[in-house]
Amino acid sequence: MLYSDEHQQFRALVRRYVDEKINPRVDEWERTETMPLHEIFAEMAKLGMLGLEYDPAYGGQGADHLFTMVLCQELGRVAHGSFPMALGVQVAMATPSLHAHGSEELKQEYLTPAMRGEMVCGVAVTEPEAGSDVAGIRTHARRDGDDWVISGSKMFITNAVHADWLCVLVRTSAEGGYHGISQIIVPTDTAGFRVDRKLDKLGMRASDTGLLTFDEVRVPVRNTIGEIGRGFQQQMSQFVMERMFAAYSVPITCAMELRLTRDYARQRTLFGQPLSANQYLQYTYAELAARVDMLRVYTETTARAYADGDDVTRMATIAKLEAARLGRQVADWCLQVHGGMGYMEENWTARAYRDSRLLSIGGGADEVMLRVLSMMDGFTG
Repeated sequence: MLYSDEHQQFRALVRRYVDEKINPRVDEWERTETMPLHEIFAEMAKLGMLGLEYDPAYGGQGADHLFTMVLCQELGRVAHGSFPMALGVQVAMATPSLHAHGSEELKQEYLTPAMRGEMVCGVAVTEPEAGSDVAGIRTHARRDGDDWVISGSKMFITNAVHADWLCVLVRTSAEGGYHGISQIIVPTDTAGFRVDRKLDKLGMRASDTGLLTFDEVRVPVRNTIGEIGRGFQQQMSQFVMERMFAAYSVPITCAMELRLTRDYARQRTLFGQPLSANQYLQYTYAELAARVDMLRVYTETTARAYADGDDVTRMATIAKLEAARLGRQVADWCLQVHGGMGYMEENWTARAYRDSRLLSIGGGADEVMLRVLSMMDGFTG
């Protein structure tokens, strides 16, 4: 048995919260292109949904990894991709390094309020000239006594507008490549930091994504997470958690979309018979449904392996790659089956189509996942 009674009780709690507190507000958030993250995160923290695997001393729940799996699965039922992504940044992208490597002082000052929902956070890695090639970042910090002085820019940063602090990847020495890179916490009210603009995206419309500038931003050296110069390695580990979190929800989202499309095809009449009588559509549905089941089993196996302490870098990479591809294919097929109505913004298919596209880009593009896997297998030039 993968899930205990406690896991299932938690599932019921999250599902009820999604049904009562999240989904009824999604259309409003999409129209206004924003979400009240401080309000929602604070509510979720009170219900024990934040920091599931983190030490209770820092506002965490001290739970096992399968609780994270359950949370992600239920987030897959949210009626858009924006909120799950924003929450994922808070609990699985901006904070893992801080929890694993941060000083006691940093954890108390930044991790604890984030896990209580009192602060919103983000992770700033991507730059205008360095996305998939993380080692190519140019944002740099020079040391001035007990301070870092940071200059540069970051691009496509989720939660940028709402964030109270950012986990920023910067170059802290003149060494090239992945050497001499550090993770530094930057409060967003620090002089010299600004969100230049909120970016206008194809999908994830309710999530704020920003272009950031660091103009001689001064923060204490003690804001460095872990060891100076080890930021690249820490960020790679943080990416593993990010990719698992992103992949875990996809099978549930896809299954829901397929079920809705199946119901539509049964009701829609074409050429005198239900659309569901079309054998091509039947077989395509069956193939996609089978792949969704396989992905669900694979992601649950990945979660179990991680909970057992195994190195799941390869599994997380595969899960993220396949989840991104399958999510796109399912959303595209569902829209196609709905025809012209599927292309209308009033139908759920349009939003699902737009939102599904990001996972093949963010958190490491499909091509980066393929490169990682080929390198792990020694298939290199």
